[in-house]
Amino acid sequence: MAQDTRSVRGVIVEESRLPPGQYVPRGRPVIHYGRVPEFKPQSWDFRVFGATASGEEHCFTWSDFELLPRTTVIADFHCVTKFSLMANEWRGVAPATIMAAAPPDPGVRHVMIWAEYGYSANLRMSDLSAPGTLFAMELDEKPLSPDRGYPLRIVVPHLYAWKSVKWVRGIEYLLEDRRGFWEERGYHNIADPWSEQRYSYQEEPGEGPP
Repeated sequence: MAQDTRSVRGVIVEESRLPPGQYVPRGRPVIHYGRVPEFKPQSWDFRVFGATASGEEHCFTWSDFELLPRTTVIADFHCVTKFSLMANEWRGVAPATIMAAAPPDPGVRHVMIWAEYGYSANLRMSDLSAPGTLFAMELDEKPLSPDRGYPLRIVVPHLYAWKSVKWVRGIEYLLEDRRGFWEERGYHNIADPWSEQRYSYQEEPGEGPP
C-alpha cells in the first residue's frame, strides 16, 4: 500500500494506514539486540565511507553533527514483531544533508547503516533518500532515551523497524547490495510492511543479493 506525504507548517508528515498483520499496543514497547551502549561525546564520531564521490572517508564529530540543520518528521513505526506505534514526532538530520556534505559515487544504489557493536542494516539508496527517512536525535520533542537509540538512530518509517537502526555511527556507500545483521539471519532484504516482507524465504528474484 502506498503512502502519502504532505507538509504541515514545514513538517514532513507521512500518512499511512496500519499495515496487514500489525496492531497498536498499549504504551510504547522497546526492543533491541544486545546491551545499551554508553555515549561518550568526546570520542563519538559519524563516518561516511565506502564508494564516496571523492574516494575519501568523511568524519563528523559529535560537535559537528550537532551543528547540522534539523528537520521534523511525523510518522508511524512498524515493528516486524507486529506492533505499530502511530504518529511519532522525530527530529533530526535529513540524509540529504549528510549526502550533500559527503556525496556518494554516482554508481551507489545501496547503503549499509552501521551502529555500535558492529550492528548493521542495508538499505536501497531510494529508501535512504525517501522523504520520511531521518537520522533522529529527538522523539516527541525530547532527546532520545538511551534504550531508543540515544544519541542517534535512523528512522525509516516505510520499512519494518529493524531497518531503523539505533546507536548509528556511520553510512557505508555500496556499489553492490550486501545483507546486514538481521538480513544475514533470515529477515527480508527489503522489509516492506505493506507487503509483509518479513523473511528472506519470501524474497522474489532481484529483491536481494545472491
